[in-house]
Amino acid sequence: MKQHSPLSASAEKKLRIAVWVVTALVLLLVGMMRRPEFRIALPEGVNLHFLPAVHAVLNTTVALCLIVALGAVKQGNIARHKCFMTAAMVLSTIFLLCYVAYHFTHAETKFGGVGGIRVVYFGLLITHIVSAAVSFPLILLTYLAGWADRRQAHRRLAKITFPLWLYVAITGPICYLMLRPYY
Repeated sequence: MKQHSPLSASAEKKLRIAVWVVTALVLLLVGMMRRPEFRIALPEGVNLHFLPAVHAVLNTTVALCLIVALGAVKQGNIARHKCFMTAAMVLSTIFLLCYVAYHFTHAETKFGGVGGIRVVYFGLLITHIVSAAVSFPLILLTYLAGWADRRQAHRRLAKITFPLWLYVAITGPICYLMLRPYY
């Protein structure tokens, strides 16, 4: 039996296109914020040095929301699942806005560890960055499929998206904690 989607096919198609446009814009912003010529000077007295800690707290909370949402859906509690997935989306959006604000206004912090810890840090960081880039459109598409009540597509995408998103949400705070002594 075909499930009824609260979105028309054309509306969903437009939203899928929007997902790819937003993904391209976010990746462009992330690329730009790494370049010193795009750095924005903050007004006198404005300090955003607290944001990396906020990023870690937001990501940790997203990881907890994802775990609770998974438990809820496995128990058949779809309303609770939707609630925690929406919370994860909102928190991730706040994270992204804070992350961009911080990195457009501050130079990158260099990791100062040496030896094996350096290898561990950069291994985590590189896999975190790649997973974040890959998961971004998948998160949006998975959420859209769920919102449109296309459960088969949602489940299929979630099997890929969930572990990537959870990995990103967990490794982000770990990288922050490893980098914290050098801020």
